[in-house]
Amino acid sequence: MTPSPPDLRQLRAFAAVAELQSYRRAAARLGVTPSAVSQSVRALEEALGQPLVQRTTRSVAPSAVGLQLLARLRPHLDGLEAAWQSAHEAAGEPAGLLRLNMPRSAAQLIMEPVMSAFLAAHPRIALELQTQDGFLDIVGAGCDAGIRFEEAVPRDMVALPMGGPQRFVVVGTLALAAADGAPEDPWALLARPCIRQRFPHGELYHWEFARGTERVALDVPGRLTVDDQPLALQAALDGAGWAYVYEAMAAPHLRSGRLVAVLDDWCPPGTGFQLYYPGRRQTSPALRAFIDWWRAEGERLLRTDRAAPA
Repeated sequence: MTPSPPDLRQLRAFAAVAELQSYRRAAARLGVTPSAVSQSVRALEEALGQPLVQRTTRSVAPSAVGLQLLARLRPHLDGLEAAWQSAHEAAGEPAGLLRLNMPRSAAQLIMEPVMSAFLAAHPRIALELQTQDGFLDIVGAGCDAGIRFEEAVPRDMVALPMGGPQRFVVVGTLALAAADGAPEDPWALLARPCIRQRFPHGELYHWEFARGTERVALDVPGRLTVDDQPLALQAALDGAGWAYVYEAMAAPHLRSGRLVAVLDDWCPPGTGFQLYYPGRRQTSPALRAFIDWWRAEGERLLRTDRAAPA
């Protein structure tokens, strides 16, 4: 006797497990618990009377029957998702949850100035920002897209530039410059109090400078070490030492005169942030809406925010 057809949730759960080879990552993609995913796959296996997924203590992989089912199932699931997205678009305003993963610096420099405007423009979209300085597999974590520096974006991802090239500058107070003298070259920092920064993986950051063909990376001295750019900036404002921070982050304080920048000719623009995502076929309506809004409004709003007086 032919088994009764499974429901769509069970089929989507199996496809996610087979493709991601993980119940946890499949649950994150679908927005459900790993237990719910496991129950759905088990229900399919019981209906068929044979395993669709081979499990060991270290790995999860589709069985031969599972691979055959996935090959025939995936085009139909894609078609259903496309039809549902088209129906939403035909109905008007895109809707859904948009999950974006990024380092804290990108959240502050790129998203903080524009996120309220995006939500106001799309009242049916919910926005979730996940800040994590260490690199994350956005697909495995169930995110729609990520924001990283250009050199950190995986090559198999679609990428959209955001915010233009970022520049780091050395900043301190006028009182600090008057007390010790403003450094005239990067090596002069080795005799100045500096605010050191540590990467998430534990390594101390070496301040990087370039002028013409010269390249310098210095392990600067300092009694204060932080792992957060806003903390380093605040410490500089408090007179604790020279800080090496994003120019865009320091810009309001440079315009107001609370801080001064030094070694300008040693601090050229670097690379910029990029929004990246797996591919156009997997782009949700909420992500497509954000991309379209960013191109039409977001970049302009970000430039306006950066030019605003302190």
